Amino acid sequence: MDLATASSVLRLLADPTRVRLLALLEREELTVAELASVLHLAQPRVSTHLAKLKEANLVRDRRAGVSAYYRANNEGDNHQHALLHSLRESIDDALLREDAARLPSVLASRAREAGWADTVAGDMERHYSPGRTWETLARSLLQLLETGDVLDIASGDGITAELLAPHARSIVCVDSSERVVAAASQRLKPFSNVKVIQGDMHALELGRQRFDLVLMLHALTYAEQPARAVAEAAGVLRSGGRLLAVTLGKHDHRAAVEPFDHRNLGFTQAELEAYARAADLDVFSVTRLSRERKAPHFEVISLLAQKK
Repeated sequence: MDLATASSVLRLLADPTRVRLLALLEREELTVAELASVLHLAQPRVSTHLAKLKEANLVRDRRAGVSAYYRANNEGDNHQHALLHSLRESIDDALLREDAARLPSVLASRAREAGWADTVAGDMERHYSPGRTWETLARSLLQLLETGDVLDIASGDGITAELLAPHARSIVCVDSSERVVAAASQRLKPFSNVKVIQGDMHALELGRQRFDLVLMLHALTYAEQPARAVAEAAGVLRSGGRLLAVTLGKHDHRAAVEPFDHRNLGFTQAELEAYARAADLDVFSVTRLSRERKAPHFEVISLLAQKK
C-alpha cells in the first residue's frame, strides 16, 4: 500500500463515527436503520458515512427484499486490512463498548420482526443459532462413516480422534509434544479403541501396524521435511488405504504464523500432489477447501490419495 492510499484511509477514519460503524460491521451484518439505532444517530447521517466507507471499499452491502445489509469488507488489499487491524488493536474506548452492548437488543428486535432464516439467507454459516454449530454438524455427518483402523498424525490434544472414535475400529494418535500427548490421553480415556503415543511424523515407529486411513490434518505445516512425512504416512497404509492431508496453502505471512510454531509457509497444490506421487500413491484429488474472509486470507488445501 502506497503512502497516498494509507493517508486516504487514515483521513477517512479520522471521523469517530466511521470507526464506530466499522467496529459494528465487523461483528454483524446490519441495515442503516439498525446502525442508526445502535449509534443513536439519524439514518441520513449513517447513510452518508456508509457511502464513504463503501467508496473506499471498506464495507460492502447486499440486498434482501427491500433492505440493504452492510458489513465490513474482508476481501481486497491485505496491507489495508493490516493497517485497519493495527488500529483496532490499539483502540480501547467506552463508546465502542457501549455500541457493542446495544447491538444484541437491535438484533433481537430484528428477529422478532422477521424470521431468523430470512435475515441471514445467503450468509447463514456465519451466524449462530441454538444447537446449530459446526461441532454438531460434524458429529451428525460422522455417523454416516466407517473408517476402519485410523492413524492420526500430529493429532494434537485429540479432538479429531474423539469425533471419530465411535465410528472407527481403532485409532492411533501420534504427536511430538509430551504435554500435548498427555492432554490427548486424558481426553480420550473413555475410548478403549484409541491409543495415544509420542512420536515423530518423519520417522514413525509403529512396527507392523497398518491402517485403512491416515490423517494429516494441519500436520505438514509443522514438518521440517514434508515429502518424507508423506512417505512415512504412505508406508503404514494398507493396500487400498487412504491418506487425507489438509494444510495451509502457500503464503508469505511469516509473522502471522510464527506464534503457532509453523515450520514452513504452506504448500501449493502441485507440491502436495508431487509428495503423494513420490510416495507411490494414487491421487484422487487436490483441492482448495476454503479461503478465510479476514486478512491475510489464508487458504486451506487438501490432498486425498490411495495406496495402490
